[in-house]
Amino acid sequence: MRESVQAEVMMSFLVSEELSFRIPVELRYETCDPYAVRLTFHLPGDAPVTWAFGRELLIDGVGRPCGEGDVHIAPADSELLGEVLIRLQVGGDQALFRSSAPPLVAFLDRTDKLVPLGQEGALADFDAHLDEALDRILAEEQSAG
Repeated sequence: MRESVQAEVMMSFLVSEELSFRIPVELRYETCDPYAVRLTFHLPGDAPVTWAFGRELLIDGVGRPCGEGDVHIAPADSELLGEVLIRLQVGGDQALFRSSAPPLVAFLDRTDKLVPLGQEGALADFDAHLDEALDRILAEEQSAG
């Protein structure tokens, strides 16, 4: 069984109303973390930055505004579903990206073929991976603090 789905999408990084530039963004979905998608942004002059958030958030955000906290996704125009805005925020800093919707939908369709939406919990080793990840996070926190 294939264990991941990848795609590269060109997105506009909206620096301000007057300035934006196109950057490659890698989309990745893995069966070892079936509820999440990862977007890796390749910003000029910086190391790549990866954000992970719920696959369902991306699915919902293509069609309607959604998201709480650090990730907000919405159609760029409520009348048309041609482009999607992705806003990522850490503290007071935020980054805004615009993507064409069809490549996102095609990527999400491929993830659904790999693991149908709603069937994520049926993966046999997901609980084991989750337990390992939680143990690793707790160990890192204990050693750091």
